[in-house]
Amino acid sequence: MPSKVESWKDELYGVDIRDHLERFAEEGWDAIPEDEHDAWFERFKWWGLYHQRKGQESYFMMRVGVPMGRLTPEQLRVVGEIAREYATGPVENPEFGDAYADFTTRQSIQLHWIKVEDVPDIFEKLESVGLSTIQACGDSWRNIVGSPVAGRDADELLNVWPVVQELHDEFKGNDLYENLPRKWKVAVTGDTRGAGQGDINDLAFEPAVKEIENEDGGSEEVAGFNVRVGGGLARKEPRFARDIDVFCRPENASKVAAGLSGLFRDYGDREDRFNARMKFLVDEWGPEKVRETLQDEYVEHELPTAGENLREQYDYNAGRADSPGDYVGVHDQNDGDHFVGLSVLVGRMAAEDVVELADLAADYGSEMIGVTQRQNLIVGDISDDDLDDFLDESLLDEYSPDPHPFLRGSIACTGTEYCSLSIVETKNRMVRYGRWLEENVPVPEGVEDFHIHLSGCTASCAQPQIADISLRGMKARKDGEPVEAFDVGLGGGLGENPEFADWVEMRVPADEIPGYVRNLLATFEENREEGESFRDFVRERDEDEMQALADPEETDYEDPYMHNTKMTWYPYADEDDMAASPAPTDAQGAPLSGDD
Repeated sequence: MPSKVESWKDELYGVDIRDHLERFAEEGWDAIPEDEHDAWFERFKWWGLYHQRKGQESYFMMRVGVPMGRLTPEQLRVVGEIAREYATGPVENPEFGDAYADFTTRQSIQLHWIKVEDVPDIFEKLESVGLSTIQACGDSWRNIVGSPVAGRDADELLNVWPVVQELHDEFKGNDLYENLPRKWKVAVTGDTRGAGQGDINDLAFEPAVKEIENEDGGSEEVAGFNVRVGGGLARKEPRFARDIDVFCRPENASKVAAGLSGLFRDYGDREDRFNARMKFLVDEWGPEKVRETLQDEYVEHELPTAGENLREQYDYNAGRADSPGDYVGVHDQNDGDHFVGLSVLVGRMAAEDVVELADLAADYGSEMIGVTQRQNLIVGDISDDDLDDFLDESLLDEYSPDPHPFLRGSIACTGTEYCSLSIVETKNRMVRYGRWLEENVPVPEGVEDFHIHLSGCTASCAQPQIADISLRGMKARKDGEPVEAFDVGLGGGLGENPEFADWVEMRVPADEIPGYVRNLLATFEENREEGESFRDFVRERDEDEMQALADPEETDYEDPYMHNTKMTWYPYADEDDMAASPAPTDAQGAPLSGDD
């Protein structure tokens, strides 16, 4: 039998949901039938809206999909203006104020405290500059990820921006692919860095070259893609995407993508949502059957076998000692200009700063601002003559192109601040971790960045399995009291030979994590070979040796979020128990009367 969610989708899904959203916006929060909340909230995701967690009823998170993280300054400015006008909640965040935008590990933008009554106005503002929330969530094609500087990057095999535009136009709002068994995540990579992180996506187009016969009977080397499928990190079932032995020319990417997403649509599990991901279908069938079915049932042209890949050159999040593996800093474009990568700690930026950065980019003649998968921002098209002046701008003191390694490598998901799945506080805690480490822990020689990914639960939105240090939210008891805690993993990363972190410590109280990191890095510095990266250092040791590298330890680090923040209505409120919640509220933010 189809799952409950499938029955809701059978009744209504896709583009038509918008008419109902606009009706609810006109009539107000109370117009959404209480006994149908689960069904409507599931449908709203297709238009980029997640209802926030218990205690925050009537408030939504809105996700704006940004193909390959690529924005114009005008688009970014509109996002900042929307955040400033519509994304202010009843309580300020102590680190980030009362209005901000979150940049995600899938190169999207998230806004919080959105009310259903404001959704039509927000949609209008977004669409006026070519942005949309369509399929930013839900069981369909999600935001396509890759390098924002495609076509500008001096380090690429081919410019994939036209390919991504074609895929976005073809599969967003396409009724053939609007209702899949679950989410469908696609990466397109044309650079030699491996910045698309294709290994952790359902469908990955990876750069490759192949000798192919031409019409004259000779052969030519063609630049295109090898195709991989079935990657993903969610829950405790991570998989790397597997090679299906297919080479794809850029002009055929849309056909191959249609075939594979159609295959998932038709053969993916619609009875068990946990099992409804491409990774499990590849587990069941194997790559050979996926290829065979794709060829026999979904594409008309002959699929060439895989070409020669470029994976030995990958450095993005690869843990290599000779490369920082991100876009932070000053980089050359292929036209003589520069793009500048800015570090945005845990991916959150105040609304006023978003507007200021957009205006600053426009003033310097930039036509592109990029969101990276490490939650950072890129400003492109800075001329050589203007580079020094741009780097001297005061805004870059906050969002530095040359950050401390512990700040440069910090990633955090949304956490219990808004998310119903998370079981620990994340973003403010990761900020505090990063600052404490900066002040108290020596950076090992030659380490330019050190990746610490903090995820509030096993859903893995912060991609913890591919970090130097992986933190996964848990609960524990300390001194007889329940506290927030983390499982700790070591040695994950992508690159030529991707590896998931090994989980070596379980349920470490959150206030003992900084001490653990300090002790771990001291062991690394004392015992590493000259020039050895942390990832290589870890990978040379078996499980018992990894567990013996360091112990958790209390330090002078103080954590204000050790209590069960999942059971609060908002972790940062002075009165944070559920009974103090003002939700649900009306369009103006006033608490609704009655039993609510």
